[in-house]
Amino acid sequence: MKPVLIISTYPNKKSILKIANDLLKTKIIACVNISKIDSVYSWNGKIQNSAEYIAIFKTITKNKSKLKKKIAETHPYDVPEIAEIDVTSINKSYLNWLIESTN
Repeated sequence: MKPVLIISTYPNKKSILKIANDLLKTKIIACVNISKIDSVYSWNGKIQNSAEYIAIFKTITKNKSKLKKKIAETHPYDVPEIAEIDVTSINKSYLNWLIESTN
């Protein structure tokens, strides 16, 4: 099993916590890190400056499709970011915990 990180940005912490708890209960993820960020981006032809929250969802390869689908189905944005980060190296004890937490 390989670890996978999926990142997405959200308008508020509450929207992340709802999906995070559901994903943890169903063991699709082992963990999610949530941090407040400032984003600068182009939307509808205008430059936007917004406070957002970034979520880093931690899972394994067998769950990544389910995770991406769940994020897409529940995300409050019209065009959500769902980016996969390939993990090429991870310490063995953390990987073991990740696998155990998602099985």
